[in-house]
Amino acid sequence: MAATVSPTIRTFQVSPDVPTALLPLAEMAQNLWWVWNPDAVELFRRLDRKLWSEVYHNPVKLLGVLPQARLAEAATDDGYRAHLSRVYASFRQHMDQKGWYQTAHADTQMLVAYFSAEFGLHESLPIYSGGLGILAGDHLKSAAEIALPLVGVGLLYRNGYFQQYLSADGWQQESYPELDFYNLPVQPCTNTDGSPIHIRIDLPDNAVFCKVWKVNVGRIPLYLLDTNISENSPADRDITAKLYGTGTDLRIKQEIVLGIGGVRALEAMNVNVSVFHMNEGHAAFLALERIRTLLHNSPLTFDEARQQVMATNVFTTHTPVPAGIDMFQAETMIRFFKNFIPGLKLNEDGFLALGREDVTNAKQGFSMAVLAIRLADSANGVSWLHGDVSRHMWHNIWPAVPPDEVPIEHVTNGIHTRSWLAPDIQFVLERYLSDKWKSDPTDQSVWDDVVQIPDEELWRAHERCRERLVSWGRRTLHQQIARRGGGYDDLTAADQVLDPEALTIGFARRFASYKRGALLLRDPDRLKALLEDTKRPIQFVFAGKAHPADNEGKELIRAIVNFARQNPQVRRRMVFIENYDMNVARYLVQGVDVWLNTPKRGMEASGTSGMKAAANGVPNLSILDGWWVEGYAPDLGWAIGRGEEYKGDLTDKLESQQLYDLIEKQIIPEFYNRGVDNLPHEWIARMKACIGKLAPVFNTNRMVREYAEKFYIKSAKRGILLSDNGGQRGVALAHAKDRLRQRWGGVKIIGVHQSGNGHFKVGETMNVEALVDLPEIDPKEVSVQLYSGPISATGQVEKPGVTTMTLSREMAPNRYVFNGVLECTSSGRQGFAVRVVPGEADMATPFEPGLIAWN
Repeated sequence: MAATVSPTIRTFQVSPDVPTALLPLAEMAQNLWWVWNPDAVELFRRLDRKLWSEVYHNPVKLLGVLPQARLAEAATDDGYRAHLSRVYASFRQHMDQKGWYQTAHADTQMLVAYFSAEFGLHESLPIYSGGLGILAGDHLKSAAEIALPLVGVGLLYRNGYFQQYLSADGWQQESYPELDFYNLPVQPCTNTDGSPIHIRIDLPDNAVFCKVWKVNVGRIPLYLLDTNISENSPADRDITAKLYGTGTDLRIKQEIVLGIGGVRALEAMNVNVSVFHMNEGHAAFLALERIRTLLHNSPLTFDEARQQVMATNVFTTHTPVPAGIDMFQAETMIRFFKNFIPGLKLNEDGFLALGREDVTNAKQGFSMAVLAIRLADSANGVSWLHGDVSRHMWHNIWPAVPPDEVPIEHVTNGIHTRSWLAPDIQFVLERYLSDKWKSDPTDQSVWDDVVQIPDEELWRAHERCRERLVSWGRRTLHQQIARRGGGYDDLTAADQVLDPEALTIGFARRFASYKRGALLLRDPDRLKALLEDTKRPIQFVFAGKAHPADNEGKELIRAIVNFARQNPQVRRRMVFIENYDMNVARYLVQGVDVWLNTPKRGMEASGTSGMKAAANGVPNLSILDGWWVEGYAPDLGWAIGRGEEYKGDLTDKLESQQLYDLIEKQIIPEFYNRGVDNLPHEWIARMKACIGKLAPVFNTNRMVREYAEKFYIKSAKRGILLSDNGGQRGVALAHAKDRLRQRWGGVKIIGVHQSGNGHFKVGETMNVEALVDLPEIDPKEVSVQLYSGPISATGQVEKPGVTTMTLSREMAPNRYVFNGVLECTSSGRQGFAVRVVPGEADMATPFEPGLIAWN
């Protein structure tokens, strides 16, 4: 028998032959600017509407599979060429004009590198799983709009996140189709000689090489690393195969490639970054690589280098759920970093301490979030409530600091409004609002004119969105049933689901247990009665994926699907749409009448899907969690509960009853309360309030500007300050902190004396004198403070204020008297304490070293 011979495959690439007149079209296909410009989307759709749907809205693929005759026809179509000219002029204006940053901060030259494990830019590039990735994608889009100097860094997954489909009994199944990079808007980055840029990372057993690709997002470049190249072993080629790969070793490899590889990729391309932003802890290894690079051939110590690196690191935490934070065992960390640690000038214990909440507890695992917090001068949560939750969650890192003063701030998330706004709603806004709603959506005055929109015009635009959702939902459900071999009766039933005029409530998100996707099912008889009401019909559209390993989440999906199959009337009014992605999300947030959100309070960091709905005039029905704590008002939507907390199963029981009550007694009556013109004027007023009050606040243009002014610019200037003159100030600061740590044990507040008899009137003042021991510490190196405010029923200071005391005199060697004055501005029971904290001016926060002494 002849031996089997494997053929040698020689690759080559074929590109579409685009006529000269259409070359601007090919240029725009390679830039995701078109994603948030409906006129540009229509330009591609006009070429072949059916094919546009088949290629899943991918313009690069569209141009590659269109018949050459169709391209030639479009090139000679005067109407099409005029459309192309108009869109291309807008594109060039976006690429070339100055933006907010150049106007507001022309004096600050910087470049931010935004690292994220996923980026949700468009459904045709599925390298995202959910809210974290879509937020990252919207971050880039808004950075492009305001011309913020920023680059993105991530991974290019060849299988992306899983595609979801349901079995006949409603159990979630997963598939991982291969992405064709050469038919996507990604281009390989090359050296000056045209060769591809490859970077090397050393793992325990071998070296891994990464290819670097680029995606253009308007004027923002996104660099993506890919290990699927011939230089790597089959196992290493799979490092970037799937988003959030399973198994500890694969996860840590992905995060090494993202963090360490991302920094090396930027260096290889000579991209000189001023500020590094870690979007969640997945990218935290970048801080270690930056320190190692600074220490290479340098006399600096780890702490000296760390000080300079910290100054220009920003960390955003997105999850209040401990299970959502990557944690590695000590043995795993040592195995992967054994050869890396010497370059940090640390021993193994010192290295592991960087990732432990309690540095003295050798049994604790290595947390990526703790590593990021310890190596960033700026950290934040993603809503006001999440900031508060995060300060309590990470309080153990600063155990002596009151939770309210733990140095974790917040920047409330937003959405890139133009990416999520229905074209019908955009058309209405363009007629009645200034163009500034697009160029500066943060300007509240522009949105005030929403009230001028005629009720009938806004309602008809929304009805078209609902009709489009129903039509698409029927087609999609028909396809789902056909794929799993459904019979004629099932297919016929799918063609009749949903009512284009019925009150439609949408629920779409990741199916994790804390999001309580099945809260609506707690009283099935009550829900069934709602669904069977023919006089005031109501219907629900569900979508969402459970993590492949989350069987509890999969059970929630199956419960919803099986409940919907109870009888024809229920089946028609309760639909689950498979494979939740950005395309599905757009149909839902634009087409439903109410957006439902039911997380356990304190566990939803932000929840941007509700913002997307609100921008389209869709009111929220939600637990007071995440962004809804800040966004809720009675004229904007409905709050389930008032933030109460109960024990055990009581929370689900009570909140499900409140949910039914709100739907039955408030939402249904208001929706069906029609005037003589058959318009729900009260409901339309609520829609206008949603758009006019929420859209200008909960958008990523505001969010990115806030990051720039709260963190980026400050970090860039701080980095320059600490690195000037060979990093002298950074070195001095590191030494000052080390000196304080060594001597802090001797800092004591010996005595406190206050004036008066403990009774004061509003407007009077109280003098406080503190005697403080500072052995071998200059009083200028500390700040002695009065920590004061109203006293709660439990004896704690509420809403504390801080007053700095002044040095009065030296009583004896190393013993000093400090004086302070408290103003009695309000009546009631008040209290104060005296404390000593570091006072070094160059510190990002006095609490960063974790040193504090109380009386």
